[in-house]
Amino acid sequence: MNALDHEELLVRRGDRSGLYTVIAVHSTTLGPALGGCRLWHYPSTADGVDDAMRLARAMTYKAAAAGLDLGGGKGVICADGGGPPRGGARRAALLDFADAVASLDGRYITAEDVGTSSADIAVMAERTTHVVGLPRELGGMGDPSPVTARGVEAAIRACCRRRLRSDELGGVHVAVIGLGHVGSHLARNLAAAGAELTVSDIDPRRRAVADALAARWIDPEIEVVAECDVLAPCALGGTITAENVDALRCEIVCGAANNVLAEDALAEDLAEREIIYAPDFIANAGGLINVYAELHQLEEEQVGELVDGIGDCMGRVLDAAERRSITPLDAAYELAAERLGGAPAAQAA
Repeated sequence: MNALDHEELLVRRGDRSGLYTVIAVHSTTLGPALGGCRLWHYPSTADGVDDAMRLARAMTYKAAAAGLDLGGGKGVICADGGGPPRGGARRAALLDFADAVASLDGRYITAEDVGTSSADIAVMAERTTHVVGLPRELGGMGDPSPVTARGVEAAIRACCRRRLRSDELGGVHVAVIGLGHVGSHLARNLAAAGAELTVSDIDPRRRAVADALAARWIDPEIEVVAECDVLAPCALGGTITAENVDALRCEIVCGAANNVLAEDALAEDLAEREIIYAPDFIANAGGLINVYAELHQLEEEQVGELVDGIGDCMGRVLDAAERRSITPLDAAYELAAERLGGAPAAQAA
């Protein structure tokens, strides 16, 4: 497990579902900890705890770097090996998680994440008010995926401006790993901008998205080493590992996934290979901005300005990294640390 530098860690077994719920609150220095609820099957509950802790820490840095008055947290529902719960079993798991959220008295606010949806958030709202990402018909901002994808596109453009000397995406070859909610929106945006696309997903049914965009489909087993200008991981974390980092054939790594690097030390390996790494908590901040807007009732124009600002933020990170001869990841941590009170940001173990 990662070193515990969190304010609070809650692990409980649901009375209704029997499934373990994990909530990690990393920091409330800038405001209540906000982070989605991930519904996923882990090899063990300890793996679920570890994932929640890593993701909560990243949320702290994401909010701080984006200039939002929020802290970092994350929730996990550990599904059993039979696949994601459905029907009454799913409702039971969601209500159990909502009770755990309510017990924290507003120190943690939840939203959707991998495996959950705005409809699931509506179920949780039956037991706690500390939720965001509700369907639009219930007064929420709805699915944050399009906003997240817009922010990732802005980050990709900033990286291309640095490496390819232009932020125009026409003819730029982008390999999108994962065609889930965000990945599919990102792929559509990139195709509309004229990018050349290679895509993959562990679900073969997503090939229909590739066909609709005239994108090249590749086997997920070789997706990480696809030859491209931009590698855009948009699935689960840990895409770049010590085992594959030397085999990468890209100029830039910039995607929507959280914790793209299996360990932070890999940022040095990428820098040595002169591959630009866009820190994920900068690139994928659009989803957090979307739910922040719901909390504070921001207008869509204000949301757009904040999301498009991700490109400017990424540019500042890359400038600082070049100026100080450090990795973009270190520069991003320092940017977050400035808002967190100047203390060095603790990197993920």
